Amino acid sequence: MTIQFDDAYYHRYYVDPATRVYTQKRHASLIVGVVSMVEWFGIELRSVLDVGAGLGWWPAWLKRHRRRVRVVSTELEKAICEKHGHVQADITTWRVPERFDLVVCQGVLPYLDDEGARQAVGNLASMCSDFLYVEAITKEDFHGSIDAERTDLRVTLRTAAFYRRLLKPHFREVGAGLFAARSANLPFYALEAQR
Repeated sequence: MTIQFDDAYYHRYYVDPATRVYTQKRHASLIVGVVSMVEWFGIELRSVLDVGAGLGWWPAWLKRHRRRVRVVSTELEKAICEKHGHVQADITTWRVPERFDLVVCQGVLPYLDDEGARQAVGNLASMCSDFLYVEAITKEDFHGSIDAERTDLRVTLRTAAFYRRLLKPHFREVGAGLFAARSANLPFYALEAQR
């Protein structure tokens, strides 16, 4: 089955109060948390890549609160790209030579097959100079961590260990979905990031 990430999809999961996962206001709290942690670890945020940007909540927040940050956002559907100013791109094949201080990949990887997820992580790593924020529901999340009525379950549910194996060669896990690029050689206390 091919999933259309179109207006109907975004209306169902992000706009309609009866069926949305959460509000834009709640999502802003996530953005504040991630950006604050990146800045706490000493990164001057100058560039952000948002992969699978959907309604553009990350770019909108950044344009409002971090005006000097250059934001590139991507999405699959042409109409959504035109509506929200995203680059039309498939992260399994799309890679640019630019490196970004923060790369955001929220809710994308579970929609890919295993090989697509591997390719996507390789592309994300090549474009990430400092931090990656990843959100991917897993098999473990299916029992108790998600609202099955409000979550699109047309995804591949993999274990958290699967994603950690893909990410580990490129990133150190900081926590709460935040990963530091190994190539950045950022200094962390032992309890801040895994080796």
